Amino acid sequence: MTKAEVLSSLPYSAPFLFVDEILEIDETRIVGTYTYDISLDFYKGHFKDYPVTPGVILTETMAQIGLACLGIYLSGTDENDTNKSNQIMLTSTAIDFLKPIYPGEKVTVHGEKVYFRFGKLKCNVQMLNAQQEVVCRGTIAGMLKRNSHG
Repeated sequence: MTKAEVLSSLPYSAPFLFVDEILEIDETRIVGTYTYDISLDFYKGHFKDYPVTPGVILTETMAQIGLACLGIYLSGTDENDTNKSNQIMLTSTAIDFLKPIYPGEKVTVHGEKVYFRFGKLKCNVQMLNAQQEVVCRGTIAGMLKRNSHG
């Protein structure tokens, strides 16, 4: 499965898509990027006059790149499934937040597979800012479920 196929198989769209590009992907790891646009609605109230990207959005970005994209790649796409619909359900997170991310910043997410079996994927993830400093890191797990239509 190509990087473009992985991106097109994601079950998200703007404004809740937090993946711009997949730089690297294989059976054990992924590297991808996202830039937080200053016009995103959550910046209007988090925090007044001092916008910071919420931790839940940082976690979601790491989950979309480090878990969902890698999971889609690992599970492949059934050529007979014209809907190409995978559901990725987050089951657990344990994230340490070390530095803030501000509007307009580009981040790089690195995900590394711990295991993938019986539809469950567990990954170690970390997010780096443009200065290559670790912003947050931890472990994310989820279940991949292929939607069956018909």
